[in-house]
Amino acid sequence: MTDDSTDTSTDPAGSAQAAPGRVGVLASISLDCTDPARLAEFYGRLLGLARVFTSPDGGVVALSDGGVALTLMRTDDHVRPTWPQPGQQQQMHLDVSVVDLDDAVARAVALGAVEAGHQAAADRWRVLLDPAGHPFCLTTVTGG
Repeated sequence: MTDDSTDTSTDPAGSAQAAPGRVGVLASISLDCTDPARLAEFYGRLLGLARVFTSPDGGVVALSDGGVALTLMRTDDHVRPTWPQPGQQQQMHLDVSVVDLDDAVARAVALGAVEAGHQAAADRWRVLLDPAGHPFCLTTVTGG
């Protein structure tokens, strides 16, 4: 007998009803920033995502390739993360799977990213900062 509450399978369409114990499916990861259009341009080019939603005032921009969306949300009081230094912690970060770290870093920097000073495992992960200061990692480590 299986416990349906821990079933994480999905149907090909990714339906929230695919697993009997599931309440829903992850639809979006949202990042606060002062300029959603600028950050959407950066992540759209970095990840090859298309704009799928822009609020009338431009305060919310969502990007997707048909899977989980990345949503950029304007917050006028956004404080740029200072990680790994004390102050404003990173809040969250994205790990982006790549094949060639050096090439991926160069391409991300050309799009507006900045390499972070702290690199704990540079042979497997490279920490960069997006144009709004959010740390993100490029990595050759995959979950599969």
